[in-house]
Amino acid sequence: MMMGTKLGMTRVFRDDGVNVPVTVIKLGPCVVTQIKTEERDGYNAVQIGYGEMKPRNSTIPMIGHDMKAGASPMRHHREFRVSADEIGDYELGQEIRTDVFEKVAYVDVIGTSKGKGYAGGMKRHGFKGQLASHGVERKHRSPGSIGGHASEAGGPGRIKKGKRMAGHLGDVRVTMRSLDVVRIDGDLLLVKGPVPGANNGLVMVRPSVRLYKGKAAKAAEVAG
Repeated sequence: MMMGTKLGMTRVFRDDGVNVPVTVIKLGPCVVTQIKTEERDGYNAVQIGYGEMKPRNSTIPMIGHDMKAGASPMRHHREFRVSADEIGDYELGQEIRTDVFEKVAYVDVIGTSKGKGYAGGMKRHGFKGQLASHGVERKHRSPGSIGGHASEAGGPGRIKKGKRMAGHLGDVRVTMRSLDVVRIDGDLLLVKGPVPGANNGLVMVRPSVRLYKGKAAKAAEVAG
């Protein structure tokens, strides 16, 4: 897994002239800031840091933490699980760049979606609203009845948990799965289609963990 910055969208023309919409992600460089082992920590994991920052904007504990890896203070830290066999492939202070995705056909991109504030039922859940004809008062965007859940057995007519109503929309973790890797250009990764979040937002990229048969066959072919 690597961390990067979503730069925005553009398009790429393939050799056959097809126009492919792509999202440009600046990946890394990421630094291994901590290695956790099952003997010492109870599980195997690798922590990486991304985005250098001025020491005066960091904290003393985080400065010391990153200094152990020989790195300057990092703005973002994330860890990901690895198997006992893979833990030996990493060492403290190791720099990770986009070359780890050279033989990867599909990636999962994780980000935080754009926050849209407090939204009504029509915008948040796609409700069609009330009738806009004669006889309907000014409740055209109302969700309608929300409490009619009583039963003949004497069950209470209260609002059920999970009822789709107005509320906070967006600003949640979103994973886009199995995006095509169109091109790798230095520290830039171009993937087909949209990626969650606003431009200049933090995203995490990993090789796809769940592929259908067709994409799995292509991924195996690219991996060699």
